[in-house]
Amino acid sequence: MEIMEKLRILSDAAKYDAACTSSGVDKKAGRGGMGSASAAGICHSFAGDGRCISLLKVLLTNACVYNCAYCVNRCSNDVPRAAFASRELAELTMQFYRRNYIEGLFLSSGVAGSPDATCERMIEVLRILRQEYHFAGYIHAKAIPGADPVLISRLGFLADRLSVNIELPSGQSLARLAPDKTKKAILGPMGYIGQQITASSHDIVHYRHAPKFAPAGQSTQMIVGASGESDYQILRLSEGLYRRYDLKRVFFSAYVPVVESPLLPGADMPPPLWREHRLYQADWLLRFYGFGADELLDEEHPAFHPYVDPKCHWALRHGSQFPLEVNRASYEELLRVPGIGVKSAWRILRARRACALTWDALGKIGIVMKRAQYFLLCRGRRCPGLDLSREAVLSNLMSRRETELYHRQQGPVRQLSLFGPGPAGSGQLVKEEFACLPLPR
Repeated sequence: MEIMEKLRILSDAAKYDAACTSSGVDKKAGRGGMGSASAAGICHSFAGDGRCISLLKVLLTNACVYNCAYCVNRCSNDVPRAAFASRELAELTMQFYRRNYIEGLFLSSGVAGSPDATCERMIEVLRILRQEYHFAGYIHAKAIPGADPVLISRLGFLADRLSVNIELPSGQSLARLAPDKTKKAILGPMGYIGQQITASSHDIVHYRHAPKFAPAGQSTQMIVGASGESDYQILRLSEGLYRRYDLKRVFFSAYVPVVESPLLPGADMPPPLWREHRLYQADWLLRFYGFGADELLDEEHPAFHPYVDPKCHWALRHGSQFPLEVNRASYEELLRVPGIGVKSAWRILRARRACALTWDALGKIGIVMKRAQYFLLCRGRRCPGLDLSREAVLSNLMSRRETELYHRQQGPVRQLSLFGPGPAGSGQLVKEEFACLPLPR
């Protein structure tokens, strides 16, 4: 098989991994234009400083001994199979790098033969890149569940980041949809990687030239919508993974029906992209805003609001805590105000050391006043001309995308209403929660 045909098959098979964003397009510049794009495995990740990094995203092989119901590469699915030789993939990566197509490699694989055999082939790819070509670019490698810890250790000293995909949010769903995998086989490597990262960070303190184990940390991915777990269950699992294994990221992937199975949603069901979006918003609140999963959702409210983002949703349900006096509120309290982010909260703390802030000053700091005005007092007063009608509040708290969704659900000819029908009885939900908004005294 020609190498470009292998690349086409194996890059296409890797596109369902949500740890970075595929370009998904082939195009060339027209006359007078410059540059081009290729769908064959080129994807994008983001560095800590915000830079966009192009990666070659590919599987070592899409042959797999597992029969996971949700996976396009499962052994019972009739798809073209291909496999790179270790040196073949290493040389391809270097050719792409020399042409400035990519800055790094994102390598995963189906389980061909056994987890140990697959992991050894991945290690050989990384060894050739690091030791023979002296490649110092970014490498993200997927650890194979069930592989020997010695092999995972070798993989971690060659890669910048490791990840073990947990895939499904509960052991029951794993047993039903991926009977060849076990919870222990997935969480075991995740725990081992976490221990090795901690040990490596301690070694560097004592030995300046100690080798680094997965210096960019580890991550995981969960499929959303393939099984019946609620947003609350998924968010609690994410919180537990962050705390127990010190993960850098939990990625969420809306289930795309690529194979037919009576155990999965049908092909007529659209991917739950909006639900994936809400989970990413909530994940951000867990990592940077000090929220807990039990604060954002609970057993009585297991799903995110269809029209309002999780932070606004929380604020509306806790109206008794607002309004906050912006000149006295703590950093932690400011972070919970819709429209105030991490940077703007620090700006408020620095600015008010010089003088008491005014409403005009808040607008210049970078606060999203459209949202924050409902939850703040400035020098004991509300924002001048504030409209606290429920229609005004809802329209200002929703983003443009959320407003479009709201209008589509309500119908094109209806006025903006808080009490009309919506998904899952959301009209009554909105009515009850907006009644909790603090009113002017």
